[in-house]
Amino acid sequence: MNQHAKRRYQASLAALPVERDEEAAPAAPVRTGPGLPPGQHIFAVEEGARLDKFLAGIADGMSRTRIKGLVEAGYVHVDGKQISDAGTKVRAGQSIEIVVPEPVAAEPAGEAIPLNVIFEDDALVIIDKPAGLVVHPAVGHETGTLVNALIAHCGESLSGIGGVKRPGIVHRLDKDTSGLLVVAKTDEAHKGLSALFADHGRTLSLTRDYLAFVWGQPESSAGMIDAPLGRHPWHREKQAVVSLAKGREAITHFRVERTFGRDANGRALVSLVRCSLETGRTHQIRVHMAHIGHPVLGDPLYAQGFRTKTVHLSEAARAIVDVMRRQALHATSLGFEHPVSGEEMLFESPLSNELAALAEALS
Repeated sequence: MNQHAKRRYQASLAALPVERDEEAAPAAPVRTGPGLPPGQHIFAVEEGARLDKFLAGIADGMSRTRIKGLVEAGYVHVDGKQISDAGTKVRAGQSIEIVVPEPVAAEPAGEAIPLNVIFEDDALVIIDKPAGLVVHPAVGHETGTLVNALIAHCGESLSGIGGVKRPGIVHRLDKDTSGLLVVAKTDEAHKGLSALFADHGRTLSLTRDYLAFVWGQPESSAGMIDAPLGRHPWHREKQAVVSLAKGREAITHFRVERTFGRDANGRALVSLVRCSLETGRTHQIRVHMAHIGHPVLGDPLYAQGFRTKTVHLSEAARAIVDVMRRQALHATSLGFEHPVSGEEMLFESPLSNELAALAEALS
């Protein structure tokens, strides 16, 4: 790993409250690896600390959540006594034994679903997701998801996220949004990617750009939408702009890339807008663009009042909008620092065939 990148990455983890290990005590390994069963490690405590923080300081690539799970499952002993409370204090001179079991098979079954893999190595995989593919199993979508496809695709290369051989999802795309998505294959990569996405690109390297076809033309060619988001008060499937006290900070930067057609007032009928996320909330772009009066074409939740505007489109464009049954939103750029190697990576995805055809028909 590039040393400068490694320092930046380690500093980023230290800056996150959930990952800070200020109280972790130094440890001298007594026995580990050869001569012990696989996954068994024994350490001597040199300075008192909480058990979970002590282990976090010596367990490379293992999240605090994973450590807590191992403690509660009975895989950690202090001076031969099984410990079930991760907050237990350990003292200098004590011996800690931790056993890391082999990852168990994922509960979702692997399914042979075709994937457009843009990049893959031992730590992560970049997918160009088609519209219509659900990312994670849920009620009503127990099978046929991206997770099912990745379990089959990655096979034994999944070393285990939290002790389970499953892909680590750190961000999601809505079912009917297409484009780029990164998935972790190891605990170490999952921990690093989670830190990157939690930082929202403010101090670390992270780029997330989307292309959206929206109704009308924003008054400014570029701008920022700073509007907190939370659950809609009575429509459980929707998000809404709310007060910060009731929601979470949400910031979207946008820039008009292209306009199509003209209405009676000389304003564009449709605009192609590039949106860059500073935060990543559920339905963020869809809600924010609707909030400023320019919802995404085809959006079944936030553009319902704009359905009648399709009569002003060309016949070819109207035909595409009528049958595409999806929001015209595409994750086009994804850039970040590799969580293991420190390499700066940037991936681009052109508009899907359906949206490229829409752009041509609108022209």
